[in-house]
Amino acid sequence: MSAPARPGRPGRPARPARPSTARPAQASVREAGPRSAKSTNGDGGAASKAIETPTRTLTGFNGTRRVPPPVNEPVKSYAPGSPERAALKDRLRSMSNERIEIPLIIGGKEVRTGELSEAVMPHNHRHVLAQWHRASAGNVDQAVAAALEAAKDWANWAWEDRAAVFLKAAELLTTTWRSTLNAATMLGQSKTAFQAEIDAACELIDFWRFNPHYAQSLYDEQPLSDRTMWNQLDYRPLEGFVYAVTPFNFTSIAGNLPTAPALMGNTVIWKPASSAMLSAYYIMKLLEEAGLPPGVINFVAGDAALISDKLLAHRDLAGVHFTGSTAVFNSMWKTIGASMSRYKSYPRIVGETGGKDFIVAHSSADPAALSVAIARGGFEYQGQKCSAASRVYIPQSIWPEVRDRTVAIMQEIRMGDVTDFRNFMGAVIDKKAFTKIGEYLEHGSKNANIVSGGVARGEDGYFIEPTLIETKDPAYRLLCEEIFGPVVTAHVYPDNKWAETLKIVDETSPYALTGAVFSRDRQPIREAALFLRNAAGNFYINDKPTGAVVGQQPFGGARGSGTNDKAGSKLNLVRWISPRAIKETFSPPTDYRYPFMAEE
Repeated sequence: MSAPARPGRPGRPARPARPSTARPAQASVREAGPRSAKSTNGDGGAASKAIETPTRTLTGFNGTRRVPPPVNEPVKSYAPGSPERAALKDRLRSMSNERIEIPLIIGGKEVRTGELSEAVMPHNHRHVLAQWHRASAGNVDQAVAAALEAAKDWANWAWEDRAAVFLKAAELLTTTWRSTLNAATMLGQSKTAFQAEIDAACELIDFWRFNPHYAQSLYDEQPLSDRTMWNQLDYRPLEGFVYAVTPFNFTSIAGNLPTAPALMGNTVIWKPASSAMLSAYYIMKLLEEAGLPPGVINFVAGDAALISDKLLAHRDLAGVHFTGSTAVFNSMWKTIGASMSRYKSYPRIVGETGGKDFIVAHSSADPAALSVAIARGGFEYQGQKCSAASRVYIPQSIWPEVRDRTVAIMQEIRMGDVTDFRNFMGAVIDKKAFTKIGEYLEHGSKNANIVSGGVARGEDGYFIEPTLIETKDPAYRLLCEEIFGPVVTAHVYPDNKWAETLKIVDETSPYALTGAVFSRDRQPIREAALFLRNAAGNFYINDKPTGAVVGQQPFGGARGSGTNDKAGSKLNLVRWISPRAIKETFSPPTDYRYPFMAEE
């Protein structure tokens, strides 16, 4: 691993250390395909030459190329004594001692505006990890120009060569980039080692391995032809640029939202979340090392309103790939709807937004399994998953045991600095989230029964205890509204009100992202799956409603939770293409007359 960057002096951040891509001795880096031109910060070099040669990837190969069959990346344990634990701890130490400077990256060039914001540790908010440059309106215009210029070449790359860039990125992420991206996610977003591993490493690797496989499957779908003609479908990229807006809570989503459209031949302007700037920047640097050409993805950080106002009004907006709050997505949708006369084409709008995810238990449910699902589903990553269990419905007959088991787990949960691997929870992301969740806790203390937890401490980090609240009111506010914190609200219902409770679960919340049913009998499972068919885009049986895996559970929900275009599947990639049907006739007619016109 490269030596860490020197700690930055006040007002002068250090440049980030570049992770080594060396693999352990027993493994070697597999070249996933022809490497794309290397990005540079200068005016010339290999990157600019590649853009000047749009036919580079279209000649010199006869044969049908197939991407490697995708497999899910194994989750490393980080157990004491393991090599991955030692590597991660080393990177955590070095990264904690850095204060890097994060520029914009537009057209492959680093842009420093001088307008700086700070990235801090949520669990130690006095510790500054980085200073990042905020984009101006002029920088946004530069990004659009760079994206449109790069599109002239990128759209004409053979799809296999585009895929090779992301397959190479996936392979790089299995090297020492893994500890870098995991450490950035832990320090910058307060995820534990396990939560960072399943997100920043495994899920992002899976996106970059499975999406090329899905693209290949899509491109393989061609229409019928006969001996007189050849019918083809050309899966063109969209005409214009895609605007990717990514959240703080999943590094993998931050990596997937710009790269999925790019894989399909689009160019992208990426606005990362300001509270996850460190991991987002390292994703961008990893993609550059994988051979992503300049301008294909433009990294533009800054004020969300300024950037969105510029991009949503641009005539060349071709699509929006969004994960974030329902309110922001609704606002973007309204802006686009009111601006239709400006656009060259109808923009594709893809969004995954809020959730008020449920667990509903039948009287036949296993209390032990149910309690673990509540604790893991509700409190992992401080409840800041779109899929986190936030409302639970439990029959009276098993509530006392479920309550006691859940409280016992909660009392064992350790919370604190995520570099202490004994902790199950870190801090919530920032002061705004801390304040909002605290207001819900206050409401719960006055209007319901706080069974356990309910304490918020923000002196050093934004810490909120895992909290279980009980209410007798099925329409209680905390059962309806998205909290996005470690707060689970339970409604205890009479055992003989199973059908009525399913109706309540379906109608209480405007969201429909994830949900789970617990029962040891098949009939209640069948009933819940039927009655709650539209209440969750991802439905779990005897499992927590979190933890979707690429290639196994395509993720997304409807209603107020988004467009349900299923990230991590072919369904999502379809949104980033504009098919063209081509018919070639081998023996065109030479007489305009049809047989029926002949005289008898």
